[in-house]
Amino acid sequence: MKKFDLIFAAILVPVDFLMIVLAAVSAYFLRFTPLVTEIRLVIFNLPFQEYLTVAIFVAILWLALFAFSGLYKIKDEKNPAQEFYKIFLACSAGIMLVMVLIFARRELFSSRFIVLAAWGFSIIFVAFGRLLISRIQTAFRKRGYGVRKIILIGADRVADTIAQEIKEKPEMGYRLVGIIKDYSNDIISQVKNFLNQHPDLYQIIQSKNGIPQEVSLHLVDFCDENHLVFKYTPDLFETQSINIEVGTLAGIPIMELKRTRLEGWGRIVKRVFDLIGSTILIILTSPVMLLIAIAIKLDSPGPVFFSRYDNGEKLKRVGEHGQLFSYFKFRSMQPGTHSLRYQELAELNLRSDGPLVKIKNDPRITYVGKFIRKYSLDELPELFLVFAGQMSLVGPRPHFPEEVGRYQKHHKKSLMIKPGITGLAQISGRSDLSFEDEVRLDAYYIENWSLLLDLQILLRTPLAVLKYRKVC
Repeated sequence: MKKFDLIFAAILVPVDFLMIVLAAVSAYFLRFTPLVTEIRLVIFNLPFQEYLTVAIFVAILWLALFAFSGLYKIKDEKNPAQEFYKIFLACSAGIMLVMVLIFARRELFSSRFIVLAAWGFSIIFVAFGRLLISRIQTAFRKRGYGVRKIILIGADRVADTIAQEIKEKPEMGYRLVGIIKDYSNDIISQVKNFLNQHPDLYQIIQSKNGIPQEVSLHLVDFCDENHLVFKYTPDLFETQSINIEVGTLAGIPIMELKRTRLEGWGRIVKRVFDLIGSTILIILTSPVMLLIAIAIKLDSPGPVFFSRYDNGEKLKRVGEHGQLFSYFKFRSMQPGTHSLRYQELAELNLRSDGPLVKIKNDPRITYVGKFIRKYSLDELPELFLVFAGQMSLVGPRPHFPEEVGRYQKHHKKSLMIKPGITGLAQISGRSDLSFEDEVRLDAYYIENWSLLLDLQILLRTPLAVLKYRKVC
């Protein structure tokens, strides 16, 4: 999901909040206009300050209803009629909530007119606010901002219709950078050529039903490996997938293979969760980190943190979408011995099943290092990387570039999201698992992410730390 779409999706929340409060305020002042008071006298006392406080509280509750109604779900295309219908249902549910509160606390409101007027205004104002944001977003797209580059695979009437729709409606936010109609050559090679020309390619749409299923599945793997959205018209695959979403383009049904739930609002929610969680954990663990730092300095000469390679270069690990980031943790080994894992100690590697390295009876580990590794205390500084947005509390473990360089195709799916301090693999056997088992668990997490799953993993991590791992 492009940052452009995420920004406008995030803007909807304060705009909706403002529109709901504005609707409540408008209903309040309408009640006291001469036009209304002549019809029905004001026989109650409702100070505006008190009313506004209640209105703000109710608006916050309504935002939750909007979220449950799917009004914050990010889609490539939105149906205005469906969105207005959802606004109507959400506002109606919200006003029913207000009526329940009135029933529970009769002094909350003394005017049924204000309640009904606020309901009508809220529908109109929220719809207007969203229409305004949509028009602004469209204006930006017409000027080339937030444009999603796509290539189309297909030589049939469906492909021609989609291509024509994209060209005629730039406000949709698509830019067609290529069409593949020749199937005599390798399709993957043709896609790679387009990707080389357009590194910011966003998605591929396949509309040709005659492409062999094996080729289509290879194309899906290629999209996963290169972090591209893959969509296709129906009846392409005989196999079924639970991670699909059906939409339309130019009136033609198009199905998208969802790579992860961590797109759109899922990404925003996870980032907010990481920010709050890392802040709390940094505060709680700061005394422990201070004691560890002192123990490391007393135990052996060298820096407190392992943050540089033996040649002095900054330590790097591979993050989201294969991007490198500066990494550090508490030092648990003798300084200047990192490179030995690939040289003199390579024959002691226990992880022959994959690209990772785990040394048996590692002679580089210090006395304090053995203790902090056993209980994963050496990884506590990663909380600062979570706070900075380089890592997440939960996700696949970050690996060295030289290890990622040995990944096979299906291993690269774990690079789709931010790496984490803990994850399904860590609570399911930690380093005792085979690398392929770790990959399968990471893939399951990526496809089935939820905030509840993150909470379950975090709560089970301390027990896993005490139960599973043995330091070699």
